[in-house]
Amino acid sequence: MAPSTRADQFEPLPPERAELWGNFLSWPGRTFFPNIVGLRLEEIRTDYARIRLPYRDELQQPAGVVHGGAIATLIDTVVVPAVASPYDEVPRMLTLTMNVQYLGAVAGEDAVAEGWITRRGRSTVFCRAEVQTDSGGLAATGELVYNVRPNGGR
Repeated sequence: MAPSTRADQFEPLPPERAELWGNFLSWPGRTFFPNIVGLRLEEIRTDYARIRLPYRDELQQPAGVVHGGAIATLIDTVVVPAVASPYDEVPRMLTLTMNVQYLGAVAGEDAVAEGWITRRGRSTVFCRAEVQTDSGGLAATGELVYNVRPNGGR
């Protein structure tokens, strides 16, 4: 069973923003931590994103499941393009809080996260994320609060 998706609940991005944020994990001349973990953007819409963490042995912890830190990185990263989706330029975004609930193990398969905005203020954005395994099991959820300032630059 493939992971479910919420994408249809969110509007597509305008083409210019889709191009900017569709490349946020691979901006030229930059290597970001999510690249090291191996995250891959699958879809971005207004206030929504989906990112995949491809399974590889190096992500395991000694019990043979994907390390919780890799799952937390996936959760913290999936909301970034959702938070940034209204901006034509790269804003400064900082995670203020992140609460992760681990609900099931990810072992030997990809993890897919969806992140979306639950409430947006002038400089504070509230987010939610869910991580499922490729087989459709719910592995983790997260609630995050971001601080956002326009025109922060890359």
